[in-house]
Amino acid sequence: MGRYIIKRFLLMIPTLLGVAALIFILLRVIPVDVVEAKFMAGEGQGVSAAVIASERAKLGLDKPVWLQFVIWVWALLHLDLGTSMWTGAPITEEIKLRFALSLQLALMATLVVIVLAIPLGIIAALKQDTWVDYAVRVFSIAGLAVPSFWLGILMILGFLIVFKWLPPMVYTPFWVDPWQNLAQLIWPALAVGYRFSAVATRMTRSSMLEVLREDYIRTARAKGLWLKLILVRHALKNAMLPVVTVIGLEFAFLLGGLVVTEQVFNLNGLGLLFVQAIARRDYTLTQALVLVVASAFIFMNFLMDVMYAWLDPRIRYR
Repeated sequence: MGRYIIKRFLLMIPTLLGVAALIFILLRVIPVDVVEAKFMAGEGQGVSAAVIASERAKLGLDKPVWLQFVIWVWALLHLDLGTSMWTGAPITEEIKLRFALSLQLALMATLVVIVLAIPLGIIAALKQDTWVDYAVRVFSIAGLAVPSFWLGILMILGFLIVFKWLPPMVYTPFWVDPWQNLAQLIWPALAVGYRFSAVATRMTRSSMLEVLREDYIRTARAKGLWLKLILVRHALKNAMLPVVTVIGLEFAFLLGGLVVTEQVFNLNGLGLLFVQAIARRDYTLTQALVLVVASAFIFMNFLMDVMYAWLDPRIRYR
């Protein structure tokens, strides 16, 4: 198991390097220059070419592209994400608070997915083609059909009309005031978690149905084993492989893909920062954000590989 984990961990390094090179090259292909865009946005009208050249030299854009990439990668090795080309502030400070918010929201939404999807999927598989199964399927199809931001709007309107109350609209870190923090983030977590639990519920149901039809499950039932024992020891682990994949990928997506939902609940997370960085052609900030989200996907793939090896020992011996 140890060799397997080390091998999978080392595979993350070339993947991260490839992502860094790809996003660096793609951003340099964009024809609009960040310095010219900055001055055209109102920070200076009619500036001379000398001023633009000076600003480009200050940001390091006058160097060859390959040298810019080497400097950027060297800084990354020292955990330095650089400075924003638009604001001039350290990117680490720009991301730090927003990352904490997005990470907490992603963790809470993933917890909602696990609590809803796995039990409902198992029950629907055990009660196939009964009213319980139909109810779970309607619940999951409704989750697929309802956008999370629209559900969030309904939540806010419901609280305002029925209870004359609104969730806190100013973000408070968990370590400052846990109650205030949870009072704000529990609602977007429920809205997003319900949306993504629909996918995981259907995956759990279909996986459990496939496993429950296997010969070894029929043999275990014929031997008279308790149904609970059959589910926990024999069926659940084998059925969880595709479910783990879905939940892991959803968690990584939640870190930077909730732009509209964050806006509904007035959350200044990584999604909004992504939009702002792209709109301003802020190369360094966009690079850092893409690398952060890509690192989350790569790390989640690593964790999923470890989970696969734990759920099915045959995988690590291949």
